[in-house]
Amino acid sequence: MKIVIIGGSGLIGSKLAARLRQAGHEVVAASPSTGVNALTGEGLKEALAGARVVVDVANSPSFEDEAVRHFFETSGRNLLAAEAEAGVAHHIALSVVGTRHLLDSGYFRAKQLQEELIEASPVPYTIVQATQFFEFVGSIAASSVQDGAVRLSNARIQPMAAEDVAAALAEVVTEPPAQGRIEIAGPEAMPLDELVRRFFAANGDARPVVTDPGSRYFGVRLDDGSLTPGANPRLGATRFEDWLAQHAKA
Repeated sequence: MKIVIIGGSGLIGSKLAARLRQAGHEVVAASPSTGVNALTGEGLKEALAGARVVVDVANSPSFEDEAVRHFFETSGRNLLAAEAEAGVAHHIALSVVGTRHLLDSGYFRAKQLQEELIEASPVPYTIVQATQFFEFVGSIAASSVQDGAVRLSNARIQPMAAEDVAAALAEVVTEPPAQGRIEIAGPEAMPLDELVRRFFAANGDARPVVTDPGSRYFGVRLDDGSLTPGANPRLGATRFEDWLAQHAKA
C-alpha cells in the first residue's frame, strides 16, 4: 500500500516512515526538502498519485498567530484538494488533545481550523489527537522562565513518547477511517510542574520550578482537563521515567 507522509522528515514523520517501511508499505516521506510542499502545492499531485493513505504530521515553522493560521489553513486546503483529486481513501492528521479547550492560543485556534477543514472535506478521515511529547518538555520549561525561575501550573498533563505517537499512527493506517477523533496519550498523568521537576532532576538542571496555578501554558490558563484526554484514550507504553533513562544515556 502506498502511504504519503506529509512532514515525513520531522520528529514523528521519520519514525512513522521507518515503521511503515518495516511493515512492507511503499512510503513517500514528503517534505519541502524532497520537493513536496503542501503550503505552496509544489509536488503534491506527483507525490499523491496512487496513494491510498496520507498522514499529515507537518507543523508550522512559526507559531506567530497569523503565520500559524496561514500555514494550517493554506496547507490544509491544498492537501485535501489534492487528495480528493487523487482519490485518496484515508486522510490521517495528527492534532492535539484538548485543542478545543486551548483556543486562547493562536496556535490551537489554527489547529482547530485544520480539524474543521478535514471534517468538511469529502476525503474519509481520522484525526488523531495526541498529548504533549516527552521530547518537548524542555521547550515547555524554556517558555515559562521568569526571573531565573520556571513558573508552571500544577494542572495535570499526560505526555507521551514520540515513538509511541508514531506507533499509534502506524496502527491507525491499517484501520478504516474513523470519521472522527481518536485520542492518544502516555500511560501516566502528573502535574505539569512535577513533570518539569523530574526532567530537571534527570538532566542536572538546578533551576527552581515554582508552582503557580495561574501561570499560562503558551498563553492559555490551564485546568486538569486542558492537557489530558477524555475517556478511553489509546495509551502508549513508555513511562516518563523509562524515557528519561534512555534520554540520559543518549
